[in-house]
Amino acid sequence: MKCWGYEYKCQNHEVFSKHECPGAHKGWVRSKEEQMKTFYNQGDFGYIKEKANELTVICEPTFLQDSALECTKHLQFCRGRNIMINFTALNERKEPLRYKMDVLKQGEIGGHCKLHTDRLNEESDHISPLQSWGPEMRYFTEIDDIVDSELCDTYIEKPVIIMKIDATVNMYHHFCDFLNLYASQHLNSTNQPKFSTDVHILIWESYRYFSSFGVTFEAFTDHPIWNLDTFKGRSVCFKNIMFPLLPRMIFGLYYNTPIVWGCEKSGLFQAFSEHILHRLRIPKHTPKDKRLRITFLSRDTSHRNILNEDQLIEALKNNTQYNVKKVVYNQRMPFKEQLEITSNSDIFIGIHGAGLTHLLFLPDWAAVFEVYNCEDVNCYFDLARLRGVKYFTWKDNTKMYQQDEGKHPDGKAHAKFTNYQFNVAEFMKIVGKAERHVLKHEKYKQFISQIDLIDPKFITTLEDHDEL
Repeated sequence: MKCWGYEYKCQNHEVFSKHECPGAHKGWVRSKEEQMKTFYNQGDFGYIKEKANELTVICEPTFLQDSALECTKHLQFCRGRNIMINFTALNERKEPLRYKMDVLKQGEIGGHCKLHTDRLNEESDHISPLQSWGPEMRYFTEIDDIVDSELCDTYIEKPVIIMKIDATVNMYHHFCDFLNLYASQHLNSTNQPKFSTDVHILIWESYRYFSSFGVTFEAFTDHPIWNLDTFKGRSVCFKNIMFPLLPRMIFGLYYNTPIVWGCEKSGLFQAFSEHILHRLRIPKHTPKDKRLRITFLSRDTSHRNILNEDQLIEALKNNTQYNVKKVVYNQRMPFKEQLEITSNSDIFIGIHGAGLTHLLFLPDWAAVFEVYNCEDVNCYFDLARLRGVKYFTWKDNTKMYQQDEGKHPDGKAHAKFTNYQFNVAEFMKIVGKAERHVLKHEKYKQFISQIDLIDPKFITTLEDHDEL
């Protein structure tokens, strides 16, 4: 690998991404070549390249010491230098601030540069808290004075990233934030060093940041997380500032990603996985024997529990080729410990829920078995495709039992608000498919060959099986 794929003069044979489209596109496009290109632009480094090509100057500098602001279309990503934000009026706000679109008013954000007003107004078309920076940038104003340490109450020399984040209690949603932050570092790559952790992060709300997944920020910053209260009542000048891609953008990454059928293995998602595991220093284990490492994710919630979970786990443990670990991922288990377990699993099993987001950190050869998708068919199927791990789920509803119709808080029947029981033989049949996938994977063979323990006859026997 010589380049990520978005750089100028980066050649196809040099890129990091090795995405594949083995399946049919089902009418999305007209050719295999177009299918490959579409996937690359929807959920891989092609997305970064498209965003980089969208960057346009919103506020133009005349001299080197002037301010500058440039953004992508719809103000989904912006970056600037010598930018002033005036937080003085926050002293008058008594209510907590989260997902508010009126944090700033006219003149409370700006710079000493020539503002292209028509351009700014044209791109201020996605006015929504987590879809764009339009709610804030629409108030950008030309300032007569040079933005420097003498203009503001506080002058920040180090680069600052301002984030608007999704639900921090939910791993699926919070990792929309982290994935988009990582993608934004690539998009901001002209400002070197792009992966430096000597940057500050300010979250665009007044609540003190807390999350069970908060240690993930260690991959991005060495400093405490700021919020709006950090600078309440002050005007602040930022020497370098980035407003990253947001978690709920229209046609965004991860949460609202439309993915062409038949494709998998986004290099961007693989790189994100490797980056987080490396930065958090999550250890990789060398297997002690040839058994497949199966992690069964149990739930401690009132719904989507597996009623005969003990039976299923017992059936797994009865297979001498499996090393089975049952886990409950909650706030009582440190997140780094969770990542260590997940990243050292060959097969990851669990019913529909945010914990399946852990599939992002499985090895390349791994399989994820979403025991039942609870009628949310594409959520983890698409995420598994993006990450490049094999996905399995329940197909035969006659071999499962639903406790009741389930009741959503709005009173309507809902498949996510009940519990389930599954036929043991059918469950083991699907696990067997996952097993065959892992054992036939070239990267798994390379991994297991480190200790020279696996019996070649064991793999050969499994390779003789047709896919069920």
